[in-house]
Amino acid sequence: MLAKKLLWLVVFVSVAADAAAPKGLPRAARSPWGPADEIGTLNLMTEASRAAILSRISGGRVYDLSVEYHKDLPSWSLLGDPTYQFWMTHTPQGTVVDDPLSLGRAMHQHVSYSGDAVMMYTHTGTHLDSLSHFGLNGETWNGFRHDEHLGDLGWKRGGAEKLPPIIARGVLVDVAAYKGVELLPESYLITADDLRGALARQRLQLQPGDAVFIRTGWMKLIGDKHRYVHNEAGIGLEAARWLVESQRVMLVGSDNLSVEVMPPETKSNWVPVHSYLEAEQGVAIMEVVDLEALAKDQVYEFAFIGASLKLRGASGAPMRPIALPVRPAAKTR
Repeated sequence: MLAKKLLWLVVFVSVAADAAAPKGLPRAARSPWGPADEIGTLNLMTEASRAAILSRISGGRVYDLSVEYHKDLPSWSLLGDPTYQFWMTHTPQGTVVDDPLSLGRAMHQHVSYSGDAVMMYTHTGTHLDSLSHFGLNGETWNGFRHDEHLGDLGWKRGGAEKLPPIIARGVLVDVAAYKGVELLPESYLITADDLRGALARQRLQLQPGDAVFIRTGWMKLIGDKHRYVHNEAGIGLEAARWLVESQRVMLVGSDNLSVEVMPPETKSNWVPVHSYLEAEQGVAIMEVVDLEALAKDQVYEFAFIGASLKLRGASGAPMRPIALPVRPAAKTR
């Protein structure tokens, strides 16, 4: 425990010392894990930390935290990014008619063949951001530069292929339930007091290295692709700082599209929470996480297991995470 506290002290001091930029603007921090680091706080996972949470799995239900992909799925398209598109490349009847391999009609009537393809923005549906997603002043986390490390085929450093499979203690922070609502109002700014209040209601404390998931209730709007992407409830900078600098979490996720409140709380930065977490602190973000079943069953602590697609050079990638309930941790004297 002492070693972990000392490591976090090194992390915070190193990041804070590098945070100042000319004219008072924040800048991308250098990693305390060295100049080659591309995954930030995910370095906190160890064989021991993974084994510790896996040893507490209680069995029973497996919670799927991902959403389905379909053509009406809300997606961040306000900047012109493509929404999820799906089409058939081969159908049984089409193959009969086209006979692409010249095998004859009888063969294709006997053996049916279907094929399909998708196109989408890499931040569609349940997904994990890589640390190249947002930067500051021409740099992303650990000083990787746009003009040096980004080519026509994507990021040379900090791409989604570098994100490791995640096995960690997961914690649901049900802010909507704490506030006594089905879903938080539009543009509701979640504060550190909200997070503390929700955790107190759940009789749970955060621990260093946790993967924390904040429930706003906005997953109930996933069927309305216009409402879901506008004026989101989400955390602000104060809450983000409390999670990282005070509670030392490893990953921050939410059931909304952006994790942070929209419109943003600052005029100088249109995504202050994203750039703070990813560029300044090296903390990965997970978005569009379905927390409804966990909330309904009041499963607030769980083994979180998830891995994103290894999309080389991408700033994020889809993933299908799961949660498994765990037994209470053994108390130590």
